[in-house]
This record gives sequence, C-alpha cells and structure tokens, in this order.
Amino acid sequence: MTATKTFAEVLHKGFRVSFDADRILYEQKTEHQHLVLFENACFGRVLMLDDITQVTTADEFVYHEMLSHVPILAHGNARQVLIIGGGDCGLAEEALKHETVERLTQVEIDRAVVDFAAEHFAEMNAAVFEDARFDLVIADGVEFVAASDRRFDVILVDSTDPVGPGSVLFTKEFYAGCRRVLRPGGVLVTQNGVPFMQADELVDSVGHFAGLFADAGCYLATVPTYVGGQMALGWATDDTGLRNVSEAVLNERFAAANLDTSYYTPAVHRAAFALPRYIDELVEKGRRRAA
Repeated sequence: MTATKTFAEVLHKGFRVSFDADRILYEQKTEHQHLVLFENACFGRVLMLDDITQVTTADEFVYHEMLSHVPILAHGNARQVLIIGGGDCGLAEEALKHETVERLTQVEIDRAVVDFAAEHFAEMNAAVFEDARFDLVIADGVEFVAASDRRFDVILVDSTDPVGPGSVLFTKEFYAGCRRVLRPGGVLVTQNGVPFMQADELVDSVGHFAGLFADAGCYLATVPTYVGGQMALGWATDDTGLRNVSEAVLNERFAAANLDTSYYTPAVHRAAFALPRYIDELVEKGRRRAA
C-alpha cells in the first residue's frame, strides 16, 4: 500500500498541523516562493506557499467575505479599492460584487501565483478576469504605496504571514504608505493572523496603526483552516464612526448591494468587533505603544 503524502504547516513554534494530500495537482518553485496545490478530503483544494497554508476551496468564503464586505459596507461609498497581495484573486472576486466599486487595483508581486490561480481556482475568481474594473499591477506593494499618485477609499492587505517576502507588509513604513494613498475617511484592513498563536503580530500592527490613524484595532472571523482560534483582521481609519455603523444601516447597504454570502451578515459584521478579553488586551497593548 502506498503511504499517503502529507504536507505539514510549521508556521507556529511548538505546533504542527498536517494535511493529507489525496492528490498533488501542482508543485513549483517560483522566483519568490515554493508553491504546492493538492486535494484534501476535508478542505478540498489546498494551496500552500513555503509550507504555510494560504487558501482552501472549502472555507475561503469566510476569509474573503469578511476581509472585503466589512470595510466596503462600513465605508458606504467605496469607489476605488486597492488590494495588496491576494494572488488567488478570491478577495478581488468578493470586492467586485459591489457594483459601486468603479475600479479595483490589485498589486501582486508574483505573476506566477495569479496565473496559477486563474487556472486552478476558476470557480472563485473567473469573474475577476472578465471584469473591466479589475486592474492588475505586478509590483512590490511597499513600493507601490510609497510612490503611487492614485488614492483609494478602501485598502485590503491580503498578505502571507510575516515570514519571508511577506514580512515587509507588516512594517510601519508600509502602513504609512497605505495611509499616504488612502483618501480622507478611508479604511485599511489587513490579514493579522490568529492572536492566540501570533499575539506579537497583532500587537505590533495595532501599535503601528495607532501611530498613524485615529482608530486602530481589529475585528474577528473564524476560518477553520487557520487553526488556533479566531483570526484577526486589522482595522485602521481616521473615521472613528466606521466601526459603529448601525445594523439598520448595514442592512440597507447589504440589501442594496444584493450580495449572496455564506458567512457575512450585517449582524455578524457588528459582532465581529466585539473582542474576547485576551484579544482586546492585545489591542490595548498595541495602542499604548504608540501613546
């Protein structure tokens, strides 16, 4: 009997999680990272970069819906949206469901990842490549926000974890660049890991946010793939009212957008900002660093 091949994620020190690969669909060493795609009985197709899980077809809807719809519906008039990273284009697919978005610019450093996603994740991104509003820029995200003359209502950072190439997307310099290209009243949302496992990551990011924005914090989503508890999505804006948009207003905007969601609802949106105490304490620790 042939042994089942497994792929282990080693992101968290002292803890490993392994996936059985029922079938390896693709494996490549790109200019920037090692990429592998395989089928798993529980999570469907699983994409890993440098031994860290990026997306699975079974639960991608949780992450992509919460990363996109919360800031766009909180803002209420997002016409120019910027995505940094997000090579699988699942986030772009969700953001472009909002007809009010006039242009979505996605800055991805690795063209090979986008080409790969177009071929292997068509069920969650095919519409993106047919949408005239989609503007793909192959470039370094840090350099883009430092130099661009464009301005955005919402910035979504769909990055890898802060190891290897993705580490620069967790620096104060990068967040300052995001603030530079953010329009007044705009909002920045970031992938900020699982606080139970990656507490320092959240504290550091909130500390950087607090030195740049009037409102710095996070909201939560539960993504089964990202083990260790709830996932934090970093939140930074100068409009302190955006986190407190009423459920009634969110319901109106949600209905007007005519979104078909599997995780997001206006009630979940509101509840996502209610933090368990240990996460709230991490956020407060980050804010104090900037005081």
